[in-house]
Amino acid sequence: MSSAHATLKVRMVAAVVGLVLVTAAFLAGVWAVFYGIFTFLDIVFAAQYAAGITSITLLAIGYLEYTQLETIEQLADAHPVDEEAAPELYQTTTRVAAQLDVPVPTIAVSDRDAPEALVVGFRPENMHLVLSLGTIESVGGANSDELEAVIAHELAHVANRDAMVMTVVSLPVVLADGLSSRIAEIEDPGWLAVFTVPLGFLSAGVLVVGRTITSHLSRARERAADRAAAEVTGSPAALANALRRLDQEVAETPTTDLRDVSGVSSLSIVPLEPAELEKVMLGPEGDREPAYWELTKRLHRLERRLFGTHPPTESRLEALADQEREHERERAQRLL
Repeated sequence: MSSAHATLKVRMVAAVVGLVLVTAAFLAGVWAVFYGIFTFLDIVFAAQYAAGITSITLLAIGYLEYTQLETIEQLADAHPVDEEAAPELYQTTTRVAAQLDVPVPTIAVSDRDAPEALVVGFRPENMHLVLSLGTIESVGGANSDELEAVIAHELAHVANRDAMVMTVVSLPVVLADGLSSRIAEIEDPGWLAVFTVPLGFLSAGVLVVGRTITSHLSRARERAADRAAAEVTGSPAALANALRRLDQEVAETPTTDLRDVSGVSSLSIVPLEPAELEKVMLGPEGDREPAYWELTKRLHRLERRLFGTHPPTESRLEALADQEREHERERAQRLL
């Protein structure tokens, strides 16, 4: 096992352990709030009531959050295509799926120019590979090595069961976000403030810590998918070229178009969002900078560093270049 591969595994294990601790702390915190109030009110069996209400509250929030989510395929605005309509695309996908030992997914194509490429579904047997026309055209069409590398990256997520893993580990973030949203909807809490204020602070803390750890895990799994795709195709350079082209395509896509695909940004092969905030000048002449622009820009960069779901493309390209050099050394040794 290479040192880079070992480092990825250590990062993923550390992130999972961290999220388990965050989840335990969140559950304990919610229980402690209810227990403290029931004890203050001198209610018998305060611990048991607190445990029951904590369970009911979080189960209800989890159910509401997950059932209210739109399907990713709808957000991607993609429609399934059959093998007859896209034979070359299916041929490439079938070959890559066989190499990764995963079922061949249904292919769905979006008419958008933004470079979308993602897999949708919880189980490998029921996966949809979503590609936009922007992606297919950017990386050279259905027969290109670069598109094959993009497909290999997405199917590596299937082989690694990343959809299932990220759904499970995002539980504390989903619960904290849901609890925070429900508390914010209460216009006049009145006496309920004894519950809502401490729960609000607890949710905010868990949300920040949980999102940070989840994003770290997501970045590690993107790197793992890059590495697996390069191994399967035998060409880290092809994936590197594809990432470079797609990243450039995102930079050239109008901000308004990127907003339309923001819902699938975290799942796509490259983040579908501008690297920097769009600066809109103010004033009658359009010559006045927005207030606190420098601070806003710095906070945006900090947010991307903490909560970004993808590693910077530059670091992914460096890792693939290192992998290409490893392949060259191995080929040279075999020739000796």
